[in-house]
Amino acid sequence: MLKRIVIGALALILAAAIAGAAWYYRPWSPYSPASIRAMDDPQAYPQTFQRMDSILPSRPIAATAPAPLPRAAAPLELSYDWMGAEKGLDAYLEEAGVIGLTVLRDGVVVAQDFRLGAGPDTQFTSWSVAKTFIAALIAKAVEDGLIGSLDDTAGQYATQFAGTDYGAVSLRHLLMMSAGVDFNEEYSPERPSDVRPLFFNAFILGRDVDAMVGEIASNREPGEDHHYVSPNSHVLSAVVRAVYDAPLVQIMERELWAPLGMTSDASWLQNVAGDRGIPIGYCCLQATSEDYARFGQFLLQDGVWNDARLLPEGFVEQASAPNAPFQEPGATPYPGRGYGLHVWVPENYDGEFYAAGVFGQYIWIDRRRGVVIAVNAGDPAWGERYAESAAVMRAIAGHVSPLRSAAEPASNEEDEDGEDDGDIEGEGGIEP
Repeated sequence: MLKRIVIGALALILAAAIAGAAWYYRPWSPYSPASIRAMDDPQAYPQTFQRMDSILPSRPIAATAPAPLPRAAAPLELSYDWMGAEKGLDAYLEEAGVIGLTVLRDGVVVAQDFRLGAGPDTQFTSWSVAKTFIAALIAKAVEDGLIGSLDDTAGQYATQFAGTDYGAVSLRHLLMMSAGVDFNEEYSPERPSDVRPLFFNAFILGRDVDAMVGEIASNREPGEDHHYVSPNSHVLSAVVRAVYDAPLVQIMERELWAPLGMTSDASWLQNVAGDRGIPIGYCCLQATSEDYARFGQFLLQDGVWNDARLLPEGFVEQASAPNAPFQEPGATPYPGRGYGLHVWVPENYDGEFYAAGVFGQYIWIDRRRGVVIAVNAGDPAWGERYAESAAVMRAIAGHVSPLRSAAEPASNEEDEDGEDDGDIEGEGGIEP
Protein backbone atom coordinates (compact mmCIF):
# COMPACT_ATOMS: atom_id res chain seq x y z
CA MET A 1 0.00 0.00 0.00
CA LEU A 2 2.78 2.43 0.98
CA LYS A 3 4.65 1.49 -2.19
CA ARG A 4 1.62 2.34 -4.34
CA ILE A 5 1.25 5.72 -2.56
CA VAL A 6 4.92 6.54 -3.11
CA ILE A 7 4.73 5.55 -6.78
CA GLY A 8 1.58 7.62 -7.21
CA ALA A 9 3.16 10.63 -5.57
CA LEU A 10 6.25 10.33 -7.74
CA ALA A 11 4.06 10.06 -10.83
CA LEU A 12 2.23 13.24 -9.85
CA ILE A 13 5.51 15.04 -9.25
CA LEU A 14 6.84 13.88 -12.61
CA ALA A 15 3.65 14.91 -14.39
CA ALA A 16 3.79 18.33 -12.73
CA ALA A 17 7.44 18.71 -13.72
CA ILE A 18 6.68 17.79 -17.32
CA ALA A 19 3.71 20.17 -17.40
CA GLY A 20 5.81 22.95 -15.88
CA ALA A 21 8.63 22.39 -18.38
CA ALA A 22 6.15 22.35 -21.25
CA TRP A 23 4.64 25.63 -20.05
CA TYR A 24 8.07 27.21 -19.59
CA TYR A 25 9.55 26.14 -22.92
CA ARG A 26 6.32 25.92 -24.99
CA PRO A 27 7.69 23.92 -27.93
CA TRP A 28 4.40 24.49 -29.78
CA SER A 29 4.79 28.28 -29.72
CA PRO A 30 7.42 30.69 -31.09
CA TYR A 31 7.17 32.63 -27.78
CA SER A 32 7.94 31.12 -24.38
CA PRO A 33 8.82 32.20 -20.83
CA ALA A 34 12.24 30.60 -21.39
CA SER A 35 13.03 32.87 -24.33
CA ILE A 36 11.74 35.90 -22.43
CA ARG A 37 13.90 35.14 -19.41
CA ALA A 38 16.89 34.92 -21.77
CA MET A 39 16.59 38.70 -22.08
CA ASP A 40 18.08 38.93 -18.59
CA ASP A 41 21.55 38.08 -19.97
CA PRO A 42 23.33 41.46 -20.21
CA GLN A 43 26.12 40.06 -22.37
CA ALA A 44 23.56 39.15 -25.02
CA TYR A 45 21.84 42.56 -25.13
CA PRO A 46 23.51 43.71 -28.39
CA GLN A 47 22.21 40.62 -30.20
CA THR A 48 18.90 40.33 -28.33
CA PHE A 49 17.92 43.92 -29.10
CA GLN A 50 18.16 43.16 -32.82
CA ARG A 51 15.52 40.43 -32.72
CA MET A 52 12.94 41.36 -30.11
CA ASP A 53 10.04 40.66 -32.47
CA SER A 54 11.22 37.05 -32.72
CA ILE A 55 11.25 36.68 -28.92
CA LEU A 56 7.95 38.39 -28.11
CA PRO A 57 4.60 38.74 -29.91
CA SER A 58 4.34 41.76 -32.18
CA ARG A 59 2.33 43.32 -34.97
CA PRO A 60 3.85 44.93 -38.08
CA ILE A 61 3.87 48.57 -39.12
CA ALA A 62 4.18 48.82 -42.89
CA ALA A 63 6.26 51.42 -44.73
CA THR A 64 3.61 52.24 -47.32
CA ALA A 65 5.15 55.40 -48.80
CA PRO A 66 8.94 55.12 -48.52
CA ALA A 67 10.92 58.24 -49.44
CA PRO A 68 14.69 57.75 -48.92
CA LEU A 69 16.58 60.56 -47.23
CA PRO A 70 19.37 62.34 -49.12
CA ARG A 71 22.78 60.85 -48.37
CA ALA A 72 26.33 62.16 -48.12
CA ALA A 73 27.67 59.59 -45.69
CA ALA A 74 31.30 59.53 -44.63
CA PRO A 75 33.19 57.76 -41.81
CA LEU A 76 33.05 59.46 -38.41
CA GLU A 77 36.60 59.97 -37.20
CA LEU A 78 36.72 62.15 -34.11
CA SER A 79 37.79 62.30 -30.52
CA TYR A 80 36.37 64.06 -27.47
CA ASP A 81 37.56 65.14 -24.08
CA TRP A 82 36.61 62.76 -21.31
CA MET A 83 37.89 62.83 -17.73
CA GLY A 84 40.75 65.11 -18.77
CA ALA A 85 41.95 62.88 -21.61
CA GLU A 86 41.26 62.61 -25.32
CA LYS A 87 39.21 59.55 -26.25
CA GLY A 88 38.31 58.25 -29.70
CA LEU A 89 34.71 57.74 -30.77
CA ASP A 90 35.41 54.14 -31.75
CA ALA A 91 36.39 53.29 -28.18
CA TYR A 92 33.11 54.68 -26.89
CA LEU A 93 31.03 52.79 -29.48
CA GLU A 94 32.67 49.53 -28.47
CA GLU A 95 32.42 50.11 -24.71
CA ALA A 96 28.78 51.25 -24.93
CA GLY A 97 27.66 48.24 -26.95
CA VAL A 98 26.52 50.42 -29.85
CA ILE A 99 25.09 48.35 -32.69
CA GLY A 100 23.61 51.11 -34.82
CA LEU A 101 24.38 54.81 -35.33
CA THR A 102 22.85 57.26 -37.81
CA VAL A 103 23.69 60.96 -38.02
CA LEU A 104 21.70 63.55 -39.97
CA ARG A 105 22.74 67.11 -40.74
CA ASP A 106 19.98 69.29 -42.20
CA GLY A 107 18.03 66.14 -43.01
CA VAL A 108 20.89 64.48 -44.90
CA VAL A 109 22.45 61.19 -43.76
CA VAL A 110 26.07 62.16 -43.15
CA ALA A 111 27.25 59.13 -41.17
CA GLN A 112 26.23 55.59 -40.27
CA ASP A 113 27.92 52.81 -38.31
CA PHE A 114 26.65 49.27 -37.73
CA ARG A 115 28.25 46.57 -35.57
CA LEU A 116 27.84 43.04 -34.21
CA GLY A 117 25.79 41.72 -37.09
CA ALA A 118 23.46 44.73 -37.40
CA GLY A 119 22.89 46.65 -40.61
CA PRO A 120 20.74 49.30 -42.29
CA ASP A 121 17.71 46.98 -42.38
CA THR A 122 17.95 45.79 -38.77
CA GLN A 123 14.89 46.58 -36.66
CA PHE A 124 16.39 47.74 -33.38
CA THR A 125 14.23 47.81 -30.27
CA SER A 126 13.55 51.25 -28.88
CA TRP A 127 12.67 50.64 -25.25
CA SER A 128 11.59 54.02 -23.86
CA VAL A 129 12.41 55.94 -27.02
CA ALA A 130 8.94 54.70 -27.99
CA LYS A 131 7.48 56.98 -25.31
CA THR A 132 8.36 60.00 -27.46
CA PHE A 133 6.52 58.46 -30.42
CA ILE A 134 3.45 58.12 -28.17
CA ALA A 135 3.78 61.79 -27.19
CA ALA A 136 3.90 62.73 -30.88
CA LEU A 137 0.68 60.78 -31.48
CA ILE A 138 -1.00 62.60 -28.58
CA ALA A 139 0.06 65.90 -30.15
CA LYS A 140 -1.13 64.70 -33.57
CA ALA A 141 -4.55 63.93 -32.04
CA VAL A 142 -4.67 67.49 -30.68
CA GLU A 143 -3.83 68.86 -34.14
CA ASP A 144 -6.54 66.64 -35.63
CA GLY A 145 -9.13 67.92 -33.13
CA LEU A 146 -9.58 64.52 -31.48
CA ILE A 147 -8.22 65.76 -28.13
CA GLY A 148 -9.55 69.07 -26.85
CA SER A 149 -6.75 69.94 -24.44
CA LEU A 150 -3.74 68.42 -22.74
CA ASP A 151 -5.44 69.41 -19.49
CA ASP A 152 -8.22 66.90 -20.15
CA THR A 153 -8.00 63.74 -18.05
CA ALA A 154 -7.03 60.36 -19.42
CA GLY A 155 -10.35 58.88 -18.33
CA GLN A 156 -12.25 61.26 -20.61
CA TYR A 157 -10.86 59.40 -23.62
CA ALA A 158 -9.60 55.98 -22.45
CA THR A 159 -12.75 54.90 -20.63
CA GLN A 160 -11.15 51.71 -19.28
CA PHE A 161 -9.35 54.01 -16.84
CA ALA A 162 -12.45 55.95 -15.78
CA GLY A 163 -12.86 55.59 -12.02
CA THR A 164 -9.20 54.64 -11.50
CA ASP A 165 -6.52 56.90 -10.07
CA TYR A 166 -4.91 57.09 -13.51
CA GLY A 167 -8.21 58.12 -15.06
CA ALA A 168 -8.18 61.37 -13.06
CA VAL A 169 -4.68 62.43 -14.22
CA SER A 170 -4.39 65.01 -16.99
CA LEU A 171 -2.63 64.24 -20.23
CA ARG A 172 -0.22 67.08 -19.45
CA HIS A 173 0.86 65.57 -16.13
CA LEU A 174 1.25 62.16 -17.77
CA LEU A 175 3.49 63.72 -20.42
CA MET A 176 5.46 65.56 -17.72
CA MET A 177 6.01 62.29 -15.81
CA SER A 178 4.27 63.88 -12.84
CA ALA A 179 1.23 61.64 -12.34
CA GLY A 180 1.64 61.17 -8.58
CA VAL A 181 1.38 57.37 -8.73
CA ASP A 182 3.00 54.82 -6.44
CA PHE A 183 5.30 52.90 -8.79
CA ASN A 184 8.95 51.86 -8.69
CA GLU A 185 10.73 52.21 -12.05
CA GLU A 186 13.70 49.93 -11.34
CA TYR A 187 15.25 47.86 -14.12
CA SER A 188 17.84 45.88 -12.21
CA PRO A 189 16.79 42.29 -11.31
CA GLU A 190 18.75 42.65 -8.06
CA ARG A 191 16.54 45.44 -6.65
CA PRO A 192 12.81 45.73 -5.89
CA SER A 193 10.91 46.73 -9.01
CA ASP A 194 7.38 47.34 -10.23
CA VAL A 195 8.21 47.76 -13.90
CA ARG A 196 9.79 44.32 -14.30
CA PRO A 197 6.71 42.43 -13.02
CA LEU A 198 4.52 44.62 -15.22
CA PHE A 199 6.63 43.68 -18.26
CA PHE A 200 6.96 39.97 -17.52
CA ASN A 201 3.35 39.47 -16.41
CA ALA A 202 2.23 40.94 -19.72
CA PHE A 203 4.40 38.66 -21.81
CA ILE A 204 4.77 35.49 -19.73
CA LEU A 205 1.23 35.36 -18.32
CA GLY A 206 -0.43 37.29 -21.15
CA ARG A 207 -2.21 39.56 -18.68
CA ASP A 208 -4.25 42.55 -19.85
CA VAL A 209 -1.84 45.51 -19.71
CA ASP A 210 -4.60 48.11 -19.42
CA ALA A 211 -6.09 46.24 -16.45
CA MET A 212 -2.72 45.92 -14.67
CA VAL A 213 -1.95 49.61 -15.13
CA GLY A 214 -5.45 50.53 -13.96
CA GLU A 215 -4.71 48.89 -10.60
CA ILE A 216 -1.84 51.29 -9.84
CA ALA A 217 -2.74 53.74 -7.06
CA SER A 218 -1.70 57.33 -6.51
CA ASN A 219 0.10 58.43 -3.35
CA ARG A 220 0.27 62.20 -3.93
CA GLU A 221 -1.25 64.86 -6.12
CA PRO A 222 -0.21 65.06 -9.79
CA GLY A 223 2.04 67.93 -10.82
CA GLU A 224 4.12 68.00 -7.63
CA ASP A 225 7.35 66.34 -8.73
CA HIS A 226 9.16 64.49 -11.51
CA HIS A 227 8.57 60.77 -11.07
CA TYR A 228 9.45 58.85 -14.23
CA VAL A 229 7.23 55.76 -14.54
CA SER A 230 6.43 53.75 -17.66
CA PRO A 231 2.70 53.19 -16.97
CA ASN A 232 2.14 56.92 -17.63
CA SER A 233 3.07 56.33 -21.26
CA HIS A 234 0.92 53.23 -21.52
CA VAL A 235 -2.11 55.23 -20.40
CA LEU A 236 -1.30 57.82 -23.07
CA SER A 237 -1.10 55.03 -25.66
CA ALA A 238 -4.56 53.89 -24.58
CA VAL A 239 -5.81 57.44 -25.14
CA VAL A 240 -4.32 57.35 -28.64
CA ARG A 241 -6.06 54.04 -29.36
CA ALA A 242 -9.34 55.43 -28.09
CA VAL A 243 -9.43 58.73 -29.96
CA TYR A 244 -8.39 57.18 -33.27
CA ASP A 245 -10.52 54.08 -32.62
CA ALA A 246 -7.90 51.75 -34.07
CA PRO A 247 -5.03 49.45 -33.04
CA LEU A 248 -1.82 51.29 -32.19
CA VAL A 249 0.10 49.82 -35.14
CA GLN A 250 -2.52 51.03 -37.60
CA ILE A 251 -2.40 54.50 -36.07
CA MET A 252 1.39 54.59 -36.28
CA GLU A 253 1.28 53.40 -39.87
CA ARG A 254 -1.31 55.96 -40.97
CA GLU A 255 -0.42 59.00 -38.85
CA LEU A 256 3.40 58.86 -38.73
CA TRP A 257 5.00 56.09 -40.81
CA ALA A 258 3.34 57.02 -44.14
CA PRO A 259 3.40 60.85 -43.80
CA LEU A 260 7.08 60.82 -42.80
CA GLY A 261 8.02 58.49 -45.66
CA MET A 262 9.62 55.91 -43.37
CA THR A 263 11.61 53.60 -45.63
CA SER A 264 11.38 50.34 -43.67
CA ASP A 265 8.69 48.29 -41.99
CA ALA A 266 8.61 48.32 -38.20
CA SER A 267 6.79 46.45 -35.43
CA TRP A 268 5.33 46.96 -31.97
CA LEU A 269 5.41 44.32 -29.25
CA GLN A 270 2.16 43.26 -27.57
CA ASN A 271 1.27 41.00 -24.65
CA VAL A 272 -0.14 38.12 -26.76
CA ALA A 273 -0.15 37.31 -30.45
CA GLY A 274 -3.05 38.18 -32.70
CA ASP A 275 -5.78 40.79 -32.83
CA ARG A 276 -6.61 40.53 -29.13
CA GLY A 277 -3.09 41.56 -28.11
CA ILE A 278 -2.55 44.91 -26.36
CA PRO A 279 0.56 46.86 -27.40
CA ILE A 280 2.98 47.78 -24.62
CA GLY A 281 2.64 51.53 -24.86
CA TYR A 282 5.64 52.51 -22.77
CA CYS A 283 8.24 50.77 -24.95
CA CYS A 284 8.64 48.15 -27.62
CA LEU A 285 8.75 49.79 -31.04
CA GLN A 286 11.22 48.12 -33.42
CA ALA A 287 12.54 50.18 -36.35
CA THR A 288 15.68 50.87 -38.35
CA SER A 289 18.31 53.30 -37.15
CA GLU A 290 17.62 55.62 -40.08
CA ASP A 291 13.88 55.73 -39.40
CA TYR A 292 14.54 56.64 -35.76
CA ALA A 293 16.74 59.48 -37.03
CA ARG A 294 14.01 60.57 -39.45
CA PHE A 295 11.59 60.86 -36.53
CA GLY A 296 14.15 63.06 -34.77
CA GLN A 297 14.35 65.26 -37.87
CA PHE A 298 10.56 65.57 -37.76
CA LEU A 299 10.79 66.90 -34.20
CA LEU A 300 13.67 69.20 -35.12
CA GLN A 301 11.33 70.70 -37.76
CA ASP A 302 8.63 71.39 -35.14
CA GLY A 303 6.35 68.63 -36.40
CA VAL A 304 6.32 69.77 -40.04
CA TRP A 305 7.16 67.41 -42.90
CA ASN A 306 7.08 68.23 -46.61
CA ASP A 307 5.33 71.51 -45.84
CA ALA A 308 2.54 69.74 -43.94
CA ARG A 309 2.04 70.55 -40.26
CA LEU A 310 1.33 67.32 -38.39
CA LEU A 311 1.83 68.51 -34.81
CA PRO A 312 0.45 71.69 -33.23
CA GLU A 313 2.66 74.73 -33.79
CA GLY A 314 4.91 75.22 -30.78
CA PHE A 315 4.30 71.76 -29.31
CA VAL A 316 7.87 70.60 -29.82
CA GLU A 317 9.17 73.84 -28.31
CA GLN A 318 7.06 73.24 -25.23
CA ALA A 319 7.85 69.53 -25.08
CA SER A 320 11.61 70.02 -25.35
CA ALA A 321 12.01 72.25 -22.29
CA PRO A 322 11.13 71.85 -18.60
CA ASN A 323 7.51 72.82 -17.90
CA ALA A 324 8.05 73.22 -14.14
CA PRO A 325 11.01 73.95 -11.84
CA PHE A 326 11.10 70.32 -10.68
CA GLN A 327 11.82 69.26 -14.27
CA GLU A 328 15.01 71.30 -14.61
CA PRO A 329 18.38 69.51 -14.76
CA GLY A 330 19.59 69.25 -11.19
CA ALA A 331 16.04 69.09 -9.81
CA THR A 332 15.02 65.69 -11.18
CA PRO A 333 16.17 62.43 -9.54
CA TYR A 334 18.38 61.86 -12.60
CA PRO A 335 21.77 63.61 -12.42
CA GLY A 336 22.71 65.80 -15.34
CA ARG A 337 19.35 65.80 -17.09
CA GLY A 338 15.93 67.39 -17.01
CA TYR A 339 12.60 66.62 -18.62
CA GLY A 340 9.87 68.20 -20.71
CA LEU A 341 6.89 66.41 -22.23
CA HIS A 342 8.15 62.87 -22.81
CA VAL A 343 11.59 64.08 -23.91
CA TRP A 344 14.76 64.71 -21.93
CA VAL A 345 17.02 67.77 -21.88
CA PRO A 346 20.72 67.65 -21.01
CA GLU A 347 22.48 69.82 -18.48
CA ASN A 348 23.25 73.28 -19.90
CA TYR A 349 20.91 72.58 -22.79
CA ASP A 350 20.89 75.08 -25.64
CA GLY A 351 18.52 73.86 -28.33
CA GLU A 352 19.29 70.25 -27.41
CA PHE A 353 16.81 67.56 -26.36
CA TYR A 354 16.54 63.83 -26.76
CA ALA A 355 14.48 60.67 -26.51
CA ALA A 356 16.08 57.95 -24.43
CA GLY A 357 15.62 54.26 -23.77
CA VAL A 358 17.10 51.88 -21.24
CA PHE A 359 20.44 50.26 -22.11
CA GLY A 360 21.62 53.07 -24.38
CA GLN A 361 18.95 53.99 -26.96
CA TYR A 362 18.94 57.66 -28.00
CA ILE A 363 17.55 60.12 -30.51
CA TRP A 364 19.58 63.27 -29.85
CA ILE A 365 18.41 66.52 -31.47
CA ASP A 366 20.49 69.70 -31.71
CA ARG A 367 18.35 72.46 -33.19
CA ARG A 368 21.12 75.07 -33.41
CA ARG A 369 23.32 72.78 -35.49
CA GLY A 370 20.53 71.04 -37.42
CA VAL A 371 21.82 67.65 -36.27
CA VAL A 372 20.01 64.45 -35.31
CA ILE A 373 21.82 61.42 -33.88
CA ALA A 374 20.12 58.03 -33.50
CA VAL A 375 21.94 55.49 -31.32
CA ASN A 376 20.93 51.85 -30.89
CA ALA A 377 22.79 49.92 -28.24
CA GLY A 378 22.80 47.11 -25.70
CA ASP A 379 24.74 48.64 -22.82
CA PRO A 380 24.23 47.19 -19.32
CA ALA A 381 26.14 50.18 -17.88
CA TRP A 382 24.11 52.80 -19.74
CA GLY A 383 23.09 54.63 -16.55
CA GLU A 384 26.61 55.13 -15.27
CA ARG A 385 27.69 56.07 -18.78
CA TYR A 386 25.09 58.80 -19.31
CA ALA A 387 27.40 61.79 -18.79
CA GLU A 388 29.89 60.39 -21.27
CA SER A 389 27.09 59.61 -23.74
CA ALA A 390 25.95 63.24 -23.62
CA ALA A 391 29.55 64.37 -24.20
CA VAL A 392 29.78 62.03 -27.20
CA MET A 393 26.53 63.32 -28.71
CA ARG A 394 27.76 66.89 -28.41
CA ALA A 395 31.11 65.95 -29.92
CA ILE A 396 29.45 64.28 -32.91
CA ALA A 397 27.10 67.24 -33.44
CA GLY A 398 29.99 69.69 -33.26
CA HIS A 399 32.07 67.59 -35.63
CA VAL A 400 29.46 67.26 -38.40
CA SER A 401 28.05 70.79 -38.00
CA PRO A 402 30.48 73.25 -36.39
CA LEU A 403 28.87 76.54 -35.45
CA ARG A 404 30.32 79.51 -37.26
CA SER A 405 30.44 83.12 -36.17
CA ALA A 406 28.33 85.63 -38.07
CA ALA A 407 31.48 86.96 -39.75
CA GLU A 408 32.63 83.54 -40.96
CA PRO A 409 31.20 82.52 -44.33
CA ALA A 410 29.73 79.03 -44.69
CA SER A 411 30.75 76.90 -47.64
CA ASN A 412 28.41 74.56 -49.48
CA GLU A 413 31.30 72.61 -50.89
CA GLU A 414 33.86 72.16 -48.14
CA ASP A 415 33.65 71.38 -44.47
CA GLU A 416 35.77 72.91 -41.71
CA ASP A 417 38.87 70.81 -42.48
CA GLY A 418 38.70 71.67 -46.16
CA GLU A 419 37.55 68.28 -47.36
CA ASP A 420 34.76 67.92 -49.89
CA ASP A 421 31.60 66.52 -48.29
CA GLY A 422 30.76 64.59 -51.44
CA ASP A 423 27.65 64.45 -53.55
CA ILE A 424 24.27 64.15 -51.92
CA GLU A 425 22.46 61.04 -53.10
CA GLY A 426 18.81 60.09 -52.71
CA GLU A 427 15.53 61.60 -53.68
CA GLY A 428 13.36 61.58 -50.59
CA GLY A 429 14.20 65.06 -49.42
CA ILE A 430 12.51 67.07 -46.70
CA GLU A 431 11.06 70.51 -46.41
CA PRO A 432 11.45 72.36 -43.10
